[in-house]
This record gives sequence, C-alpha cells and structure tokens, in this order.
Amino acid sequence: MKKFHGVGVALVTPFHEDGSIDWTGLERMLQHVTDGGVDYLVIQGTTGESATMTQAEKVEVLQFVKEKNAGKLPIVYGIGGNVTSKVVEEIAKTDLTGVDAILSVCPYYNKPGKRGVIAHYTAVADASPVPVIMYNIPGRTGINMTSATVIELAQHPNIIGVKEASCIIEQCMEIFRDMPEDFLLISGDDVQAVPIISIGGVGVMSVIANAFPGKFTGMVHAALNGDFATARKTLGSFLDIDPLLYEEGNPVGVKGILESLGLISSDVRLPLMKTSEELKERQRSVIQKDKLV
Repeated sequence: MKKFHGVGVALVTPFHEDGSIDWTGLERMLQHVTDGGVDYLVIQGTTGESATMTQAEKVEVLQFVKEKNAGKLPIVYGIGGNVTSKVVEEIAKTDLTGVDAILSVCPYYNKPGKRGVIAHYTAVADASPVPVIMYNIPGRTGINMTSATVIELAQHPNIIGVKEASCIIEQCMEIFRDMPEDFLLISGDDVQAVPIISIGGVGVMSVIANAFPGKFTGMVHAALNGDFATARKTLGSFLDIDPLLYEEGNPVGVKGILESLGLISSDVRLPLMKTSEELKERQRSVIQKDKLV
C-alpha cells in the first residue's frame, strides 16, 4: 500500500458559470498537481463537490481523469453515503477498472451507533472489488468513529486504511497503537499532516495541495523522511492560509485561490456560492506574506 503514502490531492471539479463541468480546467488541474509532485489523486470527494454531482457526472469525471492521468498516478474514488444499500449499488454499477481504492465516508445525518457503522462498512468492503479507505470527519457527519470502531473494522481484509479528520490527535495515536501493521493512518486535515506523520501516519489527503502542490508535497515528504525541522518550518507558512480555505465553505476557499492563480474559475454549485472578493483579497495578502508562490 506504499502507493497511498505521501500526498493524495482531493481534486476540485472546475465548473463554468452556468454550472457545467469545465473539462479544460480539469485537465489543467491534473497537469498542475502532477507537475507539483503529488503522489496520488482523490476524485469525487467532498472537495470535488460530489454532493452536488449526479451519478452520471461523477462517472464521467472519473473516466476523464483516467484518460488524462499523464503521470499514471494512483486513483482513489469517492463512493459513500448514509444509505448502505445505495452505496453498495453504486459500487456495483461503477466501472472501477483503473481505480486503486475507494474512499467511503462514515454515514452522515442519521448518526448510526458503533454497530451500525461496523455493519455499514462491512457491507461496503464486502461489495467492493477494490480496497476501501474509511473517512472519519465528525464535523460533517455528526458522529465520530472512535479508535475502537476503526480498529475493529481494520481487521476486514478489504479495509486498508482510514482518512482521519477528527482533529483529535490522541485518537490518531490510539489508532496507530492498535492497528494492524499494514493499515494506513492518513490525515484528513492539512495542518495536522505533519503531527500525524510524527505519530505513525503515512501522509494526507489534501485540499491545499490543489493550489500549492509542490510546496505542500515537499513538506509532507520531508516529514516522511524524518526531516521534521524542514517540515515544521514549511508547515508554519500554511497556518494562516488554511482557515481561509473553509471560511465560506469547501471548496469555495481553495477555488478562490486557484482563480487568483489563473488556473480555473471559482465557480461552485449551489448551495455553495463562489468566493467573495473580500476573501480573495485576504487570501492574496496571506499568499504574498507567507511566500506561498
């Protein structure tokens, strides 16, 4: 599972003003992050606005990425939801040829207990022809997958890791302490990537790598190589820009930066709104101050 060590970029889906997919912009983004040295691609996660994409559009984006993946980077594809039968059905209907793993979010809104979460992920892992990476993000789902739940699910032969975005470092430490040797502990929060690597994580699925792939990947690789002096110094340069990614919603913030960099427009789909000029101005100020480009 070394292919999932390092930086997986949670790739944005560029849109035109009318809401249609900007395929030229998507190809430009693929080239941008590949040139920046990211280690793998995460397609149709939260940052890809999967919540407002149709099933047909998601499949079309996946196929496009497969065809335009010039760097032949590993691909993680998002298939998740809070209706287990529908997730299993989507897995069955999706051609996962060329996909290295699926990323499946913990069921949200209906807030199942531990037994329900375990039953859900077991059904997903049993149905998936490719490995499954779980995604714990309590701020969006309404529940926190405890370390005990993650460790129990880690025994399933087709569940290979967890994207941990609880921001509870003690929980990440417990997972690393008790997990199988080949299980993947992956940060789901950009600024916690270095700390999580320091306690046994293998990398991060990143939002900010859309905008600054080279600098961010260099930081993560330094940490993985044990050069925490370099990693800590670089991490400091991301601390002020990070909250500006989420102030108006994700991926609103990072799309604002990408627009300022001339890569894609900041258009998103409702109920999100494109980046305000006031936020973009503050982002530009921080980028200049911290020498991010």
